[in-house]
Amino acid sequence: MREKSLKIVVVFNTTTDAMAAESCLKRNKIEGRLIPLPSEISAGCGMSWSSLPEERAAIEEALKSEGIKYENIYTVYI
Repeated sequence: MREKSLKIVVVFNTTTDAMAAESCLKRNKIEGRLIPLPSEISAGCGMSWSSLPEERAAIEEALKSEGIKYENIYTVYI
């Protein structure tokens, strides 16, 4: 079984926002990927972006610069 590690999870209100974020973050070479919303979090559209905690500032800046809205950013073990 894979060992859990600390990640940040960016939660979106809509699938459209999640897909736009994926494109934006990949264009900006920010490491991470779209994942189903972890069961520990009950919010959003069901899709989220998972990344390393040290990427948080870069993610927030990239999404803000392109006007992509997100609901919240959580730190969880997944």
